[in-house]
Amino acid sequence: MLFIYFIIATCATILGSLAGLGGGIIIKPVLDTIGNYNLSTVGILSSVTVFSMALVSTIEHFKSGFKINCNIGILSIASILGGGVGEKLFNLFLLFFKNQNIGKGIQALILISLLIFVLFKNKLPKYNIKNKSFIFIVGFFLGVIASFLCIGGGPINVAILIMFFNFSTKNAAVSSVFIILLSQFSKLFLISIESGFLSFDLSVLPVMIIGGVLGGLLGAKLNQKLSNIYIDKIFNISVICVILISIFNVYTAFKK
Repeated sequence: MLFIYFIIATCATILGSLAGLGGGIIIKPVLDTIGNYNLSTVGILSSVTVFSMALVSTIEHFKSGFKINCNIGILSIASILGGGVGEKLFNLFLLFFKNQNIGKGIQALILISLLIFVLFKNKLPKYNIKNKSFIFIVGFFLGVIASFLCIGGGPINVAILIMFFNFSTKNAAVSSVFIILLSQFSKLFLISIESGFLSFDLSVLPVMIIGGVLGGLLGAKLNQKLSNIYIDKIFNISVICVILISIFNVYTAFKK
């Protein structure tokens, strides 16, 4: 069984690092489908794995010349704050929905709605936003969504960067991974100082971290070698697959 979790983490984070998906967008619904862990534990497993991927991937991109411009800096700082708020909202969500299946179903429905929007990213109008306050609000929103849905926020980051800042898919993917790194750090830091990790069953986490590190390295290398067209195709196919998995999760959640 450990090998299955290693494969999930590795494949998800290769795509996460390569196309800016983050990995959690795949890990979260797949672990929900397997059904061995509750929502809180799935959130931890996903976030730590994605953080591991984002850390090594960002280091690789910095080595190859990636630079943080002012807009990305503001988005990243705002996403840290948003990540903390998203974690608080997630805890309130768990208290409100005692039935874990209903909670999974609602998260999956929100995710499907966002991903349908993401699929049309290249057909949406393009802007080049300069207003710093607006950029901060966008970054805060990205952090909240990433943390609340336990997905890292990758595809939403990519769509927003393309739409509001006129990035190519390839550049948006690299910047998305950096934003994910900071938003997930914020979430995990809050958990560590508030409840800690001892109450969670994290027996599979070591192999998922190894998978995340490996996926981050391989995905970053592939991102640097593949063209924007190929990355865009990989991104869209991955998003469609996640939508289908999430539809299945909605069906099973509300069926029970």
